[in-house]
Amino acid sequence: MTVLIADDEPIAREVLCEQLAQFADVEVIGEAACGQEVVSAVNGLRPDVLFLDIQLPDFDGFAVMQALDAGTAPQVVFVTAHEQYAVHAFSAGAADYLLKPVRAGRLAAAIERLRVRRRTQPVETLVAPNTPASERSLRRVVGRLGSDLHVIDFHDAISFETQDELVCVTSPRGRFLVNRTLRELEARLPAPPFLRIHRKTIINTDHVQKISPVSSKRWTLRMSNGADMVVSKRLTGMVRGKIGK
Repeated sequence: MTVLIADDEPIAREVLCEQLAQFADVEVIGEAACGQEVVSAVNGLRPDVLFLDIQLPDFDGFAVMQALDAGTAPQVVFVTAHEQYAVHAFSAGAADYLLKPVRAGRLAAAIERLRVRRRTQPVETLVAPNTPASERSLRRVVGRLGSDLHVIDFHDAISFETQDELVCVTSPRGRFLVNRTLRELEARLPAPPFLRIHRKTIINTDHVQKISPVSSKRWTLRMSNGADMVVSKRLTGMVRGKIGK
């Protein structure tokens, strides 16, 4: 796996290069300090992966992504000190999003995700690069737990729930805060398998293990993590039809 590192700080590039040296299948083949250098280096070196800082002297990381040839562009991992761009990054098609200082365990997880994407990318359905973000289906979400950001693939998401005006996603790895509204999630999550069963709940029907009637107009769904989800009376008929297919 060949890698290009793009950061305007020489020390940051050196540190990341040293961290990547621990992976036998990763080879750093170049570095860049500004957006123009990144585009030139990508076109010349054709790296598999671009570790890209968001704030560069001439233009930002998102502009760099747009300037790359969609047919030959590398997988992009943003490396930044700014957490607020994570949602935008994944909507733009980034493979991962790392916060500085990059921790060894988090980098290892990113490398493994890149390996998986390289193996599966030829048969994946990828979003066209010029598709507006508002029209793209979410394939992954960013969840927060403490100060850490976790990338959750859509098929691992068991449910999304609103509690006290906060939206949480539950996955086999735990429960995380999501910086999106339930309405936005409903519009952009692929259906199927995602289905709204209550004004406060969206579930992944692939994780439903049991359906139990509570009354003629009320059901509960047992999810793969053991949680019971209540279906609202208004949506009971629609949910029965969707899950029963």
